[in-house]
Amino acid sequence: MKVFLAGPFKALVDPQEKRMSDHGMAMFVPLIDHFETLGWEVHSAHRREQWGREFMTPDECTRIDYDEIARCDRFVAYPGFPASPGTHVELGWASALQKDITLLLKRGVEYAFLVRGLKTITRVRTLVYDETVEPKALEHLLAEA
Repeated sequence: MKVFLAGPFKALVDPQEKRMSDHGMAMFVPLIDHFETLGWEVHSAHRREQWGREFMTPDECTRIDYDEIARCDRFVAYPGFPASPGTHVELGWASALQKDITLLLKRGVEYAFLVRGLKTITRVRTLVYDETVEPKALEHLLAEA
């Protein structure tokens, strides 16, 4: 299984340290580790770009992310709060490509109407979480398809 894991990035990178915050990394690392332990391939721009230490150019990362979304079996996204512009573009690509989308939504956050309405365009599952996403819960949701 090939999973594309999307979510806020540049907003979580400390400009002085030139690295994603520990809190930001904690959103992604446990999920990546869990799914790779299962033998799944996980594409994460966060990891690819060394958690903010090695940002790619816009032309490079745009083409790679689009191609990886086109090849993925499952698209998983934290839309962000505030909204992550890059993640919203990726959500648009994934829905246009009719990808199976799983949204990771923090309880109590009001997400954009177009994010909430994606289910009218493609198959969308939602995992609502309080503080962190439990990898096992996400695994069961992704395996349902």
